[in-house]
This record gives sequence, C-alpha cells and structure tokens, in this order.
Amino acid sequence: MSLDITVIIGGEAGQGIQTVGDLVAEVCRQAGFFVLAVNQFESRIRGGHSFVQIRISDRKISAPRDAVHLLVALDSATVISHQSRLAPGALILSGEAGVAGAENFVTVDFNALAEAAGGRITANTVAAGACLGLLRAPFEIFAGVLDAAFAGKDASVREKNLAATRSGFDAVAGKDFDWAFEWKGGKVKGRLMNGSQAIALGALAANCRFAAFYPMSPATGIIRSLADLTGNYPFVVEQAEDEIAAINMVIGASFAGVRAMTSTSGGGFCLMTEGLGLAAMTETPVVVVNAQRPGPATGLPTRTAQGDLLFVIHASQDEFPRFVFAPQTVEDAFDVTRRAFDLSEKYQVPAIILTDQYLSDAVYLTDDPFSLPDEISRYVTTDAGLENSEAYLRYKRTPSGISPRALPCAGSAIVASSGNEHLENGHISEDKDNRAAMVGKRNAKLPDMTAEMRGPSVYHGEAGLLLLGWGSSAGAIIEAVDLLRDEKKDVGCLIFTDLWPFPTEKVLSAIRAGEKCISVELNSSAQFRLLLHQQTGLDCAGSILKYDGRPLMPEDIVREMPRFI
Repeated sequence: MSLDITVIIGGEAGQGIQTVGDLVAEVCRQAGFFVLAVNQFESRIRGGHSFVQIRISDRKISAPRDAVHLLVALDSATVISHQSRLAPGALILSGEAGVAGAENFVTVDFNALAEAAGGRITANTVAAGACLGLLRAPFEIFAGVLDAAFAGKDASVREKNLAATRSGFDAVAGKDFDWAFEWKGGKVKGRLMNGSQAIALGALAANCRFAAFYPMSPATGIIRSLADLTGNYPFVVEQAEDEIAAINMVIGASFAGVRAMTSTSGGGFCLMTEGLGLAAMTETPVVVVNAQRPGPATGLPTRTAQGDLLFVIHASQDEFPRFVFAPQTVEDAFDVTRRAFDLSEKYQVPAIILTDQYLSDAVYLTDDPFSLPDEISRYVTTDAGLENSEAYLRYKRTPSGISPRALPCAGSAIVASSGNEHLENGHISEDKDNRAAMVGKRNAKLPDMTAEMRGPSVYHGEAGLLLLGWGSSAGAIIEAVDLLRDEKKDVGCLIFTDLWPFPTEKVLSAIRAGEKCISVELNSSAQFRLLLHQQTGLDCAGSILKYDGRPLMPEDIVREMPRFI
C-alpha cells in the first residue's frame, strides 16, 4: 500500500506555524518522500487562525487532499476548525488538554517543554519534534535539518532548538499511531520551492534586469525572491511608492532596452491598467504578474481565487493585443515566465502572467531541473540593421505589424514615442486614416501571436467527459480524474496555460465532437467557460465552481460529479 497522508499544523499568527511546516517538509524531503505544503493564514500579524497543510507521499503528488491524518494544534481553534476532516485512525497532537478519555488526543505541553529546553520561543520546535516523533521519523535527519537551518547563528540557539526537538520526540515515544510509516531512507528528492520563487528564477533566466513593485499579497513573494538574487546577479529591484509608479518605471526601463517586470494582485493591477495601455500604445514590451486573490476591493488578501481572467484580457481602455498565461505548476511557472519575456519583446506587447495565492505560496517538491536556453534572443535593431538610420520609423507599418525597434541613444536613429495616437515616426497625429492604419498595424500581430500559443495539456483526452481547467487548478483536476477513473468513470481533462490570444484551432482539435465538457474554476461566473464559448462556439454542459478563497481539492470535484455522470 502506498504512502499518502496529510498533516495539518495550526495555531495563531505569530506562533511560528510556517517554521514548523518548513522543518517537517524538509525532513520528509531529506528522507526521499514527495511533499506538498499549503500555507493558509489570515491577513494579520498576530492572532487569528493560521495553518500549514502538508501532504507526504512516496509517489508524485500535485494537490492537497481533504482528509487529515495528524492534526498538530498549537491552540484550541485548530481543533475546532479541522477535527471534522479527521480520517479514521487520525490523531490530534495538542498543546492544550484534550477531551477527557478521547483516544485520538495526544497532549504535549509544548510551552513547558520549550521553557525547560531554554526558552518558550522554541515551543513550535517542540511541536515539530513531537509531530515527527509520531510519524516515526529518524531523529538524526531532523537534527541535520536543524543544523542547516541555524547555520551561521549563535551555537546556543541551535542547542536550544535541538533540545526542544528532542523533548518533543521523547514526549510521544511509544505512542501508537495508525498512520505512522517506515522511513526507508530513499534518495533525496530535488528541492522545495513555491511558485513565487519559480517565477523569479524564470525572470532571471529570461535576462530580466529590472523589477519595480509595490507590496501586495500574494505577489510580494515574487519581488522578495528577486531581491534575494540582486547580490549575485546584475539585477535591480525597486520598491515604488505605488503600483502606478511601479509599472511606469518598468515601461521606462523597457523603453531604454532593459527587460523589466512588475508583480501585483488584482487591486494593484487595477491601478496599473492605464500604464498597461501606455505600454500597448508605445509598443513597449513589459511583463506583469497578477497573483490573484478574492475581491473585489481588499477582499481576502491572503486567500486564493481565479476571478481575474476576463479582467486582464480586457484591461485598459480600447483594444490592443496582449499575451495572457496562467502557469499550472512550479516548473510551468518558470517556463511560462521565460516565454512571457521572449514573446513580449518579440511582438512588442504586454504579457500578463496570472498566478494566484495557492501557486504563489504553496511549497512543491520539484525534482526536474529547470532548463535554460543556449542563448536569449533580443528583438532590437541597431544602425547596422537599418538601411537609413536617419529615416528611421519607430512605428513603421509592416505586414506582421512588428516594427523595427531601435533603442534610444544606442545609435544614430532618432526614437520618438508617444502615448497619443501617432504617425509611423512616433509624432502625434489625429488624422482619421492614420488612426485606422495604426490600429490595423497593431492588430496585424494577432495571427502570429495566436500561432505562438500552445494548446491545452491533455490527460485521458479520449474520455467521453472532459473537465476543463486553467492555471493552478491543474493538480486537483488531474488527481480527481484519477479518482473517478478508479471508479470506472469515463473522465479526462484539458488544462490550459496559454489563454490569450485564445488558441481556438488547437482547442477545437483537442475536443472531439460529442464530448461533454465541464469547466472547473475558482470563480463564481465560470469565466473560462464564457471565454471558451465566445472563442469557439462550444459550450460546457455545466461548471464546478469554488469561490470561498480556499484551494481546490480533488474531493471538491468528485463530490460534484454525480450531477454530470
């Protein structure tokens, strides 16, 4: 029987919940297991209810699951919130007294053991030790992880945490736990990484040299990850005074020839839309990451959603071509970011990457090394590539709609640009014929842009019923398909990453006549379903929608399937 269990570690913000989760996940990785950790927390510094949900398996996993096998509660709210999800044989490891006589409670006084080890601040480390003790993890692996975590710090800090860990292990020694498993010491898997880190690395691999941002959850992790790289690479990160300034800085850097990006969430993207239009009118390549969260307004700042799809496709006034992508996984986030920079510069249009709080903050184990290109194409023109640099036209009308892009002060060509409608030479014009011609020039890029778009990922595409999803919902949908096929249900799925321009022909070739389709989305209006119908004429037989701010799980889909099968 394969290993597949879920541990939840919960408490108040400020109790070091994420630290416990990081330690447990790293120990599992070191032991050769696959791990997926989902951080869920309220938008506050102290108090409230926060928890990390860790799924541990001996096979590759791609989504959180509903059943909980070990609940580590640093406060009573954790028990109240999650005890209804306990699987048969599950245990509650609590720092507070449990229900008298309840067999599924294991009470360990985390605070008292921490004080005995040298400081109450190590209570979360005691909890981590007790958690891994119940799972029968080898103590020496945890000791090694602690050594790495506290490397370079005062030796007494490491000793206190090691003592706290040991006390947690010892406190549960001999306790029977149905879901404990054998730690065979398998090959150490790749590395733990979240989507924010993958996007940052993808930007670096694409030769991005400048990023500007204003902090906004859940997008801040992307720029923070980039900032961590600035000491080792020729890269500048600037915290602007607001989102408007951030996108304008990025446009300016790109106009000068530097690959540049910004990241934000839906509310910040609202403020950036005028700048997005400026980038479109001046045909300046920019990459914007929108890490979605529930709205409108402030909404749920630390929760997840897929409610911005139609918004970003149509954001800013009037019409202009753009790319929109939604990565499915950590590996996909790296690849999509690289592609976004390349295609944005090639076609001189904005590229928008739609991620979300789940993909941005969840920690995945990636065992596939990221691939780097042998070289990075730059789509700029120098004097040597111009027949007559003195007659240079920045917005020259071409059959492809792509004009030769020279950089200011990089040669003798004069580069003129304007946010107003303009002539081929960049000077302002309100002539009606020129206006029609320039709109046609920008739209002429669309056929080639559409050809660049990839069709959906196909999993059991021959099935009579297809689940259609996009972005980070991929893992939950694929695992739901596996569960349903185990029940002999004829179900498959198509997952979309390339969303705009919509790859209509590739979609039509992936969906056979007579196949029933169900859209699965984290929004209330089935936005992808509407987009699919608009672009292909196809309609879904229904939708499975979730919009409570929590990640999609395979069980969410399986529970709804009787409506369609």
